[in-house]
Amino acid sequence: MPQEPLPYNDYGSALRHRLGGRVQKLAIDAGLGCPNRDGTVAYGGCTFCCGEAFSPAYCREAKSITEQIDRALAFHHNRGRKSDIYIAYFQAGTNTHASIERLEQLYCEALTHPQISGIIIGTRPDCIDSEKLQLLANLRQRYYVAVEYGIESVYDSTLRHVNRGHTFADAVAAVADTKALGIDVGAHFILGLPAESRDDIIAGIDSINTLGLNAIKLHQLQIYRHTAIAREWCEHPEDFLFGAPDAVERYVALIVDILRRLRPDTAIERFTSEAPRHMLLHSPLGGLRPDMLRNAIVQQMNTHGYRQGELYNAEK
Repeated sequence: MPQEPLPYNDYGSALRHRLGGRVQKLAIDAGLGCPNRDGTVAYGGCTFCCGEAFSPAYCREAKSITEQIDRALAFHHNRGRKSDIYIAYFQAGTNTHASIERLEQLYCEALTHPQISGIIIGTRPDCIDSEKLQLLANLRQRYYVAVEYGIESVYDSTLRHVNRGHTFADAVAAVADTKALGIDVGAHFILGLPAESRDDIIAGIDSINTLGLNAIKLHQLQIYRHTAIAREWCEHPEDFLFGAPDAVERYVALIVDILRRLRPDTAIERFTSEAPRHMLLHSPLGGLRPDMLRNAIVQQMNTHGYRQGELYNAEK
C-alpha cells in the first residue's frame, strides 16, 4: 500500500531528489569556536547556548576531520543506517570563523574523503564575507555545498536580549549573498525565546518567507543548566512561552500554524532538537521523541486537511 504523502515539504525527501539517493549527514567539529565568545563579536556567547550539547561522541573523541568522518561512518553503519550519499556537516561552533587558508584546508580534507560527496557549513550570518563565499562557490563546482545560518529570531529586540551579537538585517544580507552564488541556504530558528509571544512568532513567518530559504530547522527553546538563560528561567518563568503542562500540545499547534504560512518551496529539516538529559534544566517537550512529535504534527495536519504554504501570500 503506497504511503500517504507528507503534508509538508520534507528535507530528507527534497535532498534525496536533489542528489539522487539516500543522504546521511555526518557531524563534524572543526574546533573553530565562536566569535560571540572569544571577543571577535562579543564575550559570553548567546544566553541559551551550551556548546558541548551539539557534538556527537565520535566528534569529541577524534582529532582530524578524516578521523571524525571514519568514526561517523562506523557509528551509522553499526546502527544499520544505510545511505547512498554522505555529506560532511560542519556543525559545532562557527565554521567560517578562521582564515581563508584554514577553511580551505578543513573543507578540502572532508571533500577528499572517498565517501564524502559534499559539505554543509553551519555558521553565523555575521561571520561570512565575499572571500569565504567565493571559496564555497568554487567548491560547489565539483561538490554539493550548502550553508546553514543560525538566525534564531527575526526580531532584533530578541537577538539583543539573548546576546546573539547580530541583527536580522545581517541575516537577510548573508542569505542573499549566498543565494546569489547559487549555494543552497538553510537556517534555524528557536521557538519560545524569552518575551516572544505566539503571535510574535506567527507574524515573523512573513519575514522568514522573504529570505527564500532552501531549508529550515525549527526547534523548541531548551534550557541548559549553568547558562544565563537558566537563571532567567528560574527568576521569570512567565516570560517563556512553553512553561505550562500543556506545552507539547501548544507546541504542535504552533508548528502546524507555522507550516500553513511557510512558503511551500522551503524544505523542513526538523521540528525539535535533542540534548543529553543531564544537561537540561527544562525542555518543553520533555522526553518526547522526534518521530513522535513529527507524527503528532502530521496527524493534526491530515485531520484538518492542512498543507504547508496554504496560507502563504507571495505578495507580502
